[in-house]
Amino acid sequence: MTLTVAAVALVLAAIAYIFLIRPADLPAGEGESPLHHLEERKARIYENLRDLQFEFRLGKLSDDDYQRTKLDLQRELAQTLSEIEQAQGGNA
Repeated sequence: MTLTVAAVALVLAAIAYIFLIRPADLPAGEGESPLHHLEERKARIYENLRDLQFEFRLGKLSDDDYQRTKLDLQRELAQTLSEIEQAQGGNA
């Protein structure tokens, strides 16, 4: 009986701690670079271009599909690089 009461009290205390902690009480985490998401997007696009070329060489894509997808990825990359350049220019 005593063990059950102690276990219930411990669970209730843990739940109360979780719900009563305020965000202001948490330690400040390291802030992400404002360019972090853009750099991740750039890396993802380069990876997609490599995968596209690999699949084309394996014969999984027609020349038209390859060229169209490659052009779309290159446009997205150009836009991302432009956004990175603008963000860096604003910080400098």
